[in-house]
Amino acid sequence: MKFKNTLILFAVFLVLLAAVLLFESKGLKNQEKKEKEAKLVDVAAVDVRKMTLKNESGVLTFQKDEKGGWRITEPLEVQADDMEVDGLAESFANLRIERVVEAEPKDVRTYEIPKREVTLWIKDKDLPVKVLIGMENPIDNTLFAKREDEKRVVLLSSSLKTGLDKKLFDFRAKDVFKFETVDVRAIKVRAGDAAWSASKKDDGWELTAPITALANGSRLDSLLYALSGLKAKEFVSERKSDEDIKNNGLDKPEYEIVLSMPAGNKEAVLSLHKSDDKVYAAGSLSDKIVLVDGTILNDLGKKADEYREKKTAVFNSWEADRISVTKGGLTVSAVKEKVKDEEKWRIESPEKPEADSSKVETFIRRIEGLEAMEFIDAPKGLTEYGLDKSEAEVRVRITEGESKTREITILVGKEDVDKKQVVVKNAGLGYLFRVDSAFLEDFPKEAKDWKAEVAAGPAVKKSGEKK
Repeated sequence: MKFKNTLILFAVFLVLLAAVLLFESKGLKNQEKKEKEAKLVDVAAVDVRKMTLKNESGVLTFQKDEKGGWRITEPLEVQADDMEVDGLAESFANLRIERVVEAEPKDVRTYEIPKREVTLWIKDKDLPVKVLIGMENPIDNTLFAKREDEKRVVLLSSSLKTGLDKKLFDFRAKDVFKFETVDVRAIKVRAGDAAWSASKKDDGWELTAPITALANGSRLDSLLYALSGLKAKEFVSERKSDEDIKNNGLDKPEYEIVLSMPAGNKEAVLSLHKSDDKVYAAGSLSDKIVLVDGTILNDLGKKADEYREKKTAVFNSWEADRISVTKGGLTVSAVKEKVKDEEKWRIESPEKPEADSSKVETFIRRIEGLEAMEFIDAPKGLTEYGLDKSEAEVRVRITEGESKTREITILVGKEDVDKKQVVVKNAGLGYLFRVDSAFLEDFPKEAKDWKAEVAAGPAVKKSGEKK
């Protein structure tokens, strides 16, 4: 009897389970149906291979190339701005309906359909999807629209209007002089009568004319990024000719930049001419003449001195692992060691006592931040600056990465006490720096100055001493 009851209960359970599963299945199907009905277009944006936009300015046709980028094929054959075209494709590939206005309208012209059109050609689909867009709903600025292959008229988000109203210029690639800044190994700039050049070495940029000196790498890199990112404000000529170049003042430009890129075995030339408030540009990397933002001229108009490195030595203080200072007959050296994942400075001596890391690192940062108040180029001698027999010397070893090391040597001349200045020399450079002499106060006066203080232990009571 118990077994029979168990079978009956099990059968009831199975019936209930089947009912629940059937109900959930129907619920999911209904949910999927509702989601599908809530979208006018539902395809993957990455599968859009071709697209047209028809608006008041005309017809624009976009086509993906073999690399997945976009080109404009109508009304011009030019490179497109991938971000702009992708944005339009994503908006219309996943097109949600705000509300259905009419399921079977008598005349769609009531809604000014079609005022604009977007057509999508989808990968592996024979027929394109065409969306017809009408006027704005005066109540909330949503857009009346319908698919060409459907009857219903719906309302779409007003946010689509921005993309729909864009013109050819908006979708064009405007960085017509783009190049990879890391490939540039030399730069020449002529701005009016002023001219300078620089070349890149493994350890940074160096000015080569009209002076030979360390260059400020970040400033030069910023200039290259600005040139690389130079965008067209307007396209003046699509296929520049000698006549176009002459008519726009680019046959004798006030500004000329030459970039050498040995890796690609090429040289890029960019010319700019300012006329009134307009700046015309043309380059060997493009067959176009364009108008660009004139702010780039501020950087190009700078003299070589403004791109010069003011630091007496360029290094990162945290990469220093040895320092030696000599002043007034005293020499103190310290080396950084790693002990149980902790870095500690120790004085170089037979006992190798622990150094006061704070004092050592503060001094290294002072050397790192030492900047020229004045440059002394091609000095005739070192005697007048007290550098024939230097007053002090600093040697810093830098370890970059795991194995690359280099040593920086700074020689310090005689201090001008009244002016609080001193001339120093980086042993690796052919010119001198006049700097603020305040850093001289940080030199150790005695060997013990850089030693870490040893904490005193508890007092030990002597025999017979009263409490």
